[in-house]
Order: sequence, then structure tokens, then C-alpha cells
Amino acid sequence: MTDQLTELLSQVRRLADAMERLAGPPPVANDLTAADCFVWHPAGQRLQPVTQPNRVALSLIRGVDHVRDILHDNTERFARGFAANNVLLWGARGMGKSSLVKAVHADVRRTSGTPLKLVEVHREDVHSLPALLELLKESGLRAIVFCDDLSFDHDDTAYKSLKAALDGGIEGRPENVLFYATSNRRHLLPRTMIENEQSTAINPSEAVEEKVSLSDRFGLWLGFHKCGQEDYLAMIDGYAAHFNLPIAAEELHRQALEWATTRGGRSGRVAWQYIQDAAGRLNMTIGRDNA
Repeated sequence: MTDQLTELLSQVRRLADAMERLAGPPPVANDLTAADCFVWHPAGQRLQPVTQPNRVALSLIRGVDHVRDILHDNTERFARGFAANNVLLWGARGMGKSSLVKAVHADVRRTSGTPLKLVEVHREDVHSLPALLELLKESGLRAIVFCDDLSFDHDDTAYKSLKAALDGGIEGRPENVLFYATSNRRHLLPRTMIENEQSTAINPSEAVEEKVSLSDRFGLWLGFHKCGQEDYLAMIDGYAAHFNLPIAAEELHRQALEWATTRGGRSGRVAWQYIQDAAGRLNMTIGRDNA
């Protein structure tokens, strides 16, 4: 009898161990005081702290003064507990959309003295937004949820989850959370997708309205356009002065314009890439984190 009982207990323990393995690791206890910036990982509902964010100083972002001021004002109002809007930053590639979001967040934290958080969500994890919003709501801290390069392709239904998270549902978006996104597309969906919906739907106008209404969830649309030569050189001069590059202004401009020609255009990204190249040729080390 004793042997049978021992064997039964052994089987129960093995069964319990197997169930624990199937259940996976216990949920991670998220500490929103561990950093200013986080990356959201839906598996385990984990917020990974980012102690050294990849960002530049706000003063180094040139050629977008108008949208910079609008975004800064909106973010500061939100950080101080006042009403503010979700923001869509859309337009030309390489003009500093994501850099501006991160720089404004850092500057507002510094000037307002508020513990504003920035949480990055990867495009493929948009479907998990409801879980993230619930977690941030419970924390009570004010946070900006940020998705870089957000767009949706044909037959991609994840945009419906985003619509609900931004504005829909019985509860709506938590009062302590805003959503900022960058995209090359004003309506986040390819034009061919919208046109296809219009041509195949029973009611074309309603089909287009369903797709376009996603961008309507953003109270602010901030457009970024290709920069002219004057703005491009202002970016170059700002970086060169900040990093103390020992290059005469005339030669600096000549090289920078030649670099832009080889890249087929001018943008903030092209300016930064030239500065990296110039610093490397001078045997200097620079980085965005010390900008």
C-alpha cells in the first residue's frame, strides 16, 4: 500500500511539473520607474527598459520648426495633465519624424519635470495594444505609445485593432495615454488598397471611408516634406558645430552637397550620414546618444 501511495504521489508531481512547463514562465513584474523609455514585448506582457535611448538633441533637428513646435506644445500639455491629441507624423523619408518624437519627449521631461514615459510598439505588435493600454492605465503614469513606420498592406486587418485602441470601445483610450505614430503614408494604407476597395465594394464611398477613418483617429496630422538646400546645409552646420568638426564652412558645404548628390536627394538622414562619414575620415567618434 505504501509503495502504491509513493508511486501515485510521484505521478502527481510529474503531472504538476508538466503543467507548469506548459503554462510557461510567470508574468514579468513591470517597473515603469526603471527608465524613461521602454519597448513593448507582448509575449509575457513585458516592458523592456531602454536606459540609453537612440536620440538626438532637439536643437539639432532643423528644417521642421513649425511641426516641431506643434508637437512640443501637444506633448507638454499632455505631460502636465491637460488635454492633448494623438499625433500622426507623415511624409518624406529621412526627415526626422521618429527622431523628433524621441527628442521632444526628452525635452519635455527636462523642461516640465514630469515623469512622462515613451513606450515603443513594433508594427507587428499593434494587435496587442489593448493589453498594453490596460497595463499603462493601471500604472497611473502618463505615457506616449509610439509606433515608428506604421503602415498596413492589402488584406491586413490589424488596423481595426488600432482604430479600437485609439478611440473605440466602451472605455476608450485611457486618459493617461497618447498614441504617436510615424508613417510615409498620410492614410497609413497604400493608395492601391483604397482604390481596390472602391472598385470592388457594393458601396464604394463607404469602403473608402472605412479605410481613411483610421487616420481620422489622430487629432494632429504633421506633414514632413523634402528639404531644400538651405535647410539641408543648416542641418550640416548644426551637426558640425555640435561635434566640433574641424572643417572650414566652404569645404563642409561642398562635401555635403556632393554627398547629397550621390544619395539622390537631401534629408535629415542624409545629413547625419554625411556627418558620420566626415567624422570617420577625421578619426573622430560620434553618436546620436551624445548628440
